[in-house]
Amino acid sequence: MRRFFILLVTTAISAVSVQAQNAKTIADAIHYTKLANTLREVDKSPESISLLNRAMPAFISGKSVYWQAVANELIGLSYKDIKDTTNALAYLQKSLDLYGKLKYVASGWGVNEVMRALSSKNIYAGIQFNETGVRVAIFKTKYESDFYEKDIKTTFDIPNNLLVADASSSFKGSQDALRIGLDSIRRYQIPNERIFVVLSSDMSNELAQTPEGRKKLYTQLERAVPGTGLRIDTTFTPAREAQLFTIGAIPRKVWPTTSALNVGNNSTMGGYFESEASRRNYTNVDKDFHEITLPLGVNTIVSKIESKKSLGIDAYRREAQLVVPAIADSALKPFIQNRDTGLQERRTVGLGGDIVQALVAYLHPDKAGVTAVAVTVNDIEQFKRMALTDYKALTRPDLKDIPNAGIRRQAEQDINASQNQLSEKQIIAGALWLDYVTRVYNNSLGSKRFVFIRNSDLGWVTGKFLETINNEYESTIAKGDFYTR
Repeated sequence: MRRFFILLVTTAISAVSVQAQNAKTIADAIHYTKLANTLREVDKSPESISLLNRAMPAFISGKSVYWQAVANELIGLSYKDIKDTTNALAYLQKSLDLYGKLKYVASGWGVNEVMRALSSKNIYAGIQFNETGVRVAIFKTKYESDFYEKDIKTTFDIPNNLLVADASSSFKGSQDALRIGLDSIRRYQIPNERIFVVLSSDMSNELAQTPEGRKKLYTQLERAVPGTGLRIDTTFTPAREAQLFTIGAIPRKVWPTTSALNVGNNSTMGGYFESEASRRNYTNVDKDFHEITLPLGVNTIVSKIESKKSLGIDAYRREAQLVVPAIADSALKPFIQNRDTGLQERRTVGLGGDIVQALVAYLHPDKAGVTAVAVTVNDIEQFKRMALTDYKALTRPDLKDIPNAGIRRQAEQDINASQNQLSEKQIIAGALWLDYVTRVYNNSLGSKRFVFIRNSDLGWVTGKFLETINNEYESTIAKGDFYTR
């Protein structure tokens, strides 16, 4: 069928090419424009550009500003297809100016977003205050094979005990951390509406116990960003964090088939959206989201295993195999009892978290750099077994069979990162917890396909970004404002 369609298009091209002349009427020019748009879909962008240039004189002589804007937009997109960024931006700017004259705000907003992406300006940043430090991330995102692929410019942590004020009760360390993060972000000329500053749900819960300290911390952080218009979100709850993680990890296109699960250091969270949510505005997603929030993660489980005293590694292994099943049976009982229909329907589970990243780094080093990596039940079982019986072999995989030097270097970086992030005790606790969680999913909710989503720890930032640009679009339409950033 596709071959027949291409044959029809080729025949149409030939018919137009034989005439090899500019369109004489606006009707002909519109026909050329429609055909040019079709040609882009069959990878014939140069032919599309040629047709649009032959349509343009009729639009100009006919004083059709709208069709001039459309034609310039399509020429710009066709140049984008063939990686000619200079011409693409030039024609898209012409289109944007014309849409501005017409006050066609939706079209102008869309063209502006394409231009930002082409100019590498569509970068955003997140600063998250956690109990033990601050995480700063600067990156951009594109859609890739059912998941988002992140182009990370930089990410780093600033160690800091944020919950303890200094001698003057000023939380100066928090101020300094925010300034350091913002100094890095400013180098990329990211607009304020694309910079997201939040207190993690763990930190918000902790500060909720001391309202005066919470108010003081927020005041001090605001003083670090005077006159910038930056907002510091102190409203994060586990449910909100789970929602943003899911938005940022699972593209809307696959919401009807995919749920999210982040096995974190202090919690396990995720969820799924109603199938209809993928067709609705972001302003309505709250009621369409079903969260999963468990106050159990790698670190909290380690603490429960060693609740009485610090254990030697052999004693720790024995205790872990007793404690984790008991914790899991209690915490995961609602999954078994309720058998959530929505989770049953979503056959794919997008996994995130340091423990899953470690599994992939150690067992699948050849997949270094791959955005989405399938994680099988056998993988999880092997990870758990080696964590308990042969930790050294697990954490030092042989890379000599990876032929590509670039992938081998990336694998080394991934392995080093996991070795620095997680200790042997954390690996044991995390492997046991991951094994129980995924088994409950499979046994109680139907057979699942688990997929590790690389860099999904930054999902909340992507979620905030996606919400923001969609809300920008919707508010722009509602107000009738035409603006560019």
